[in-house]
Amino acid sequence: MAEKKATDKNTFVEDAGQIDVYGARVHNLQNIDLTIPRDKLVVVTGLSGSGKSSLAFDTIYAEGQRRYIETFSAYARQFLGNMERPDVDKITGLSPVISIEQKTTGKNPRSTVGTTTEIYDFLRLLYARAGQAYSYKTSELMVKYTDEQILKLIIEQFNGKKAYIAAPLVKGRKGHYKELFDQIRKKGFLHVRIDGEIHEVVQGMKVDRYKNHFIEMVVDRVKISGDDTRRLKESIQLAMQHGKGIMMLVDADTDEQRYYSRQLMCPTSGISYNEPAPHSFSFNSPQGACPKCKGLGTLDEVDFDKIVPDAKSTIKKGGIAPLGKYKNNLIFWQIEAIGEKHGFTINTPIKDIPEEAIDIILHGSSEPVTIKNDSLGGASNYYLSFEGVIKYILDQQDNDTSMKARKWARQFIKHTNCDECHGQRLNREALHFKIGDKNIAELADMDLGLLHEWFNGVEDRMTDKQKKIAHEILKEIRSRLGFLIDVGLDYLSLNRGAMTLSGGESQRIRLATQIGSQLVNVLYILDEPSIGLHQRDNHRLINSLSQLRDTGNSVLVVEHDKDMMMAADYVIDMGPHAGRHGGEVVAAGTAMEIMQKDSLTADYLTGRKKIEIPQKRREGNGKVISIKGATGHNLKKVNVDFPLGKLICVTGVSGSGKSSLVNETLYPILNQHFYNAVKDPLPYKSIEGLDHLDKVVDVDQAPLGRTPRSNPATYTKMFDEIRKLFAELPESKIRAYKPGRFSFNVAGGRCETCKGGGVQVIEMNFLPDVMVECPDCGGRRYNRETLEVRYKGKSIGDVLDMTINQAVDFFAHIPKLIKIIKTLQDVGLGYITLGQPSTTLSGGESQRVKLATELAKRDTGKTIYILDEPTTGLHFEDIRVLLDVLHRLVDKGNTVLVIEHNLDVIKVADHIIDIGPDGGRFGGELVCSGTPEQVAKNKKSYTAKFLKEELKA
Repeated sequence: MAEKKATDKNTFVEDAGQIDVYGARVHNLQNIDLTIPRDKLVVVTGLSGSGKSSLAFDTIYAEGQRRYIETFSAYARQFLGNMERPDVDKITGLSPVISIEQKTTGKNPRSTVGTTTEIYDFLRLLYARAGQAYSYKTSELMVKYTDEQILKLIIEQFNGKKAYIAAPLVKGRKGHYKELFDQIRKKGFLHVRIDGEIHEVVQGMKVDRYKNHFIEMVVDRVKISGDDTRRLKESIQLAMQHGKGIMMLVDADTDEQRYYSRQLMCPTSGISYNEPAPHSFSFNSPQGACPKCKGLGTLDEVDFDKIVPDAKSTIKKGGIAPLGKYKNNLIFWQIEAIGEKHGFTINTPIKDIPEEAIDIILHGSSEPVTIKNDSLGGASNYYLSFEGVIKYILDQQDNDTSMKARKWARQFIKHTNCDECHGQRLNREALHFKIGDKNIAELADMDLGLLHEWFNGVEDRMTDKQKKIAHEILKEIRSRLGFLIDVGLDYLSLNRGAMTLSGGESQRIRLATQIGSQLVNVLYILDEPSIGLHQRDNHRLINSLSQLRDTGNSVLVVEHDKDMMMAADYVIDMGPHAGRHGGEVVAAGTAMEIMQKDSLTADYLTGRKKIEIPQKRREGNGKVISIKGATGHNLKKVNVDFPLGKLICVTGVSGSGKSSLVNETLYPILNQHFYNAVKDPLPYKSIEGLDHLDKVVDVDQAPLGRTPRSNPATYTKMFDEIRKLFAELPESKIRAYKPGRFSFNVAGGRCETCKGGGVQVIEMNFLPDVMVECPDCGGRRYNRETLEVRYKGKSIGDVLDMTINQAVDFFAHIPKLIKIIKTLQDVGLGYITLGQPSTTLSGGESQRVKLATELAKRDTGKTIYILDEPTTGLHFEDIRVLLDVLHRLVDKGNTVLVIEHNLDVIKVADHIIDIGPDGGRFGGELVCSGTPEQVAKNKKSYTAKFLKEELKA
């Protein structure tokens, strides 16, 4: 690797084999200079908040994207959105940059693994060109003929017989068809076949408009003979012309009928399919989507059990949940009127109300009834326009109503599989094209490992013609499936919704797609691709990254995994600490060179520091939560006990069913039990032990807020106390300032020039928007009058600029504040400022802010905390701090439930629940449970193999 010749950035020698970064100052980067070797696998590591992402994504990637956008014309750039110029002096040696971040691919319910990877697009092409069509009525192979073939078949099948040649016009539709018969007569045709009988066409002819009819226009009556085919050929062409590519032949003696078509057609029933095209197999296209569910595979239906949760209750007492308890209004007057007519009152138990009356209440009625109510001035005959409870709920769900109304409606809605396509998303024609014995939806339902095996033997199920057509398509499908399997995603299926994927799964899908693209001379930047990956599959990921490098690319990975660092060609260690005390390059070199340095990363790599295994595991409080018969997704009637008062770790390979069990079964059950949440859990038989808990808290790594106005002070509610404190000061009372005066989100005390944001956005034509410090408040957010109020010499603006460490000393004598601030310091966030925008916090920092918020609350010792891979984005030292926090929660008597792959967390747990043994259809079972020492002895568990080595270390 080329080295820099001097520390002065102006004297660096540029080299084509390296990327040089000069004077990077984005976020907390300390004006750093750095050399990164090209065409290597480079790992950027360091503490959470040390500047890793600021260097990799906000500096190098942002500059690469900006340069790419600038290659477009000024006209094109105005439609692409603007890229902000990163705060860096210069970057040289930069290749085209592709970022593969740990965010999900999107929230579109129509986006799937298949559409994201484009494998489904190749499948659609395969079925459109090589698929065989079968009749959805008779299951026969559909046929398609030329006119010459039709002529030959008719002579072979009906030679010497008298027959009618007819053109099908109406197939099983209602109507009187008077105009159709008039048109036939005007064209000079004399006979039609109506519902199997021949009729002469007469003026004014029509049929029963309320019955389904089959109508064919008789083109000719001929005797079939192979000697003179001219007349037969002309009749066939005429019938095809009027029948739009389909004709019918009817034996005049036996009434036997046969269909012939230039299109795909069922030879027995006569139904025909349109010529298949790739969009015919797309659930995102009207030509392919199921007409009922519009290609979603699911329908929203009102759940009767949620509308009437207790059939023993009465309408007056709120037995119909959406209506609530009795109110003196029109809806209840209408129900009373229905009751008078059908023999019940609002005090009748719902189970005793006649079904017909319940149907009217739920689905509505338009029959007139007499409403008797003093508010209406006595008895009157009113037209009952009561639309019904169900229609009202669906209107709130579907129409452009308020978010609150839609949320209210969702609590009565359940998602069910579409009863027409049975969840397969496509219309019946698309589902009856097959290759071998599989339609396209069946292939999309297979997990990728099984699908890859199926495609490896698919030629054995094909004709020679199909093989020739499909050769190139199959090669592309196999290649892409292979890349996905190589990155450990063999348990997914093509129809898996993109919005249900974890960040790590989405990232590895994009990684596999990039490997398949075979690009060279590209700089790939990845953000912790090992998220959600079991140690068993780690080597597969490292091999994939190495493959990307070996094809001639540079790979820059923000990562904390020890195996990844040891496999890297070059490691950049950021630090020495986080926030204002980070942003420097502590060490750079090979993994062995890094280990010789004096840094936290080196300490953990060499074993000088490590997370210690506890001498004794907690016994817990003896109580358990027991789930029986969990069957959601790939779970196979899982029965599992969660012992309370312990640190529990749920482990297993990717796709084994951990999230299905914890996030989608246990957590929704608890959430509904304690907070009446809307989301339903996955199917399960029973749960016991809920009375042993009084609260559930889900601590994830989602951002604290969506805008820069959200910050740690506002999220933890400490800012409310700070504003109250400032409002209580003598100066505030003299000026009659209330707490709202000190909010930067409310007019009055804030700077109105920047609306309390502290910055102004300057729009630049054809250039990125520029954010500059507000000229009026100087970035302080407040107007002069508000900033004149001071506590201990500090204004409200000064307080927001304080770090947590500074705030601990400053508010030491304010009990309500110090508890929250001290907790933030204890979880290792002393370096962030109270007013730091939440959008600039990493996932690990956001999670620890949430943990600190929970720690600061008064707890009863009966809370269960659920964390999904909390080590994401965390350095070894951050994990140690996080574990200290979790241990504090458990020591208070609470239960902490963690889904995790990181062995440092697994080895310190009191109880492990291992799900597996493998992913997808080979997972979903309880492999073993117990203390780490007990689990390590299990020979079926992949986790046990790695845990055994860790416990020995």
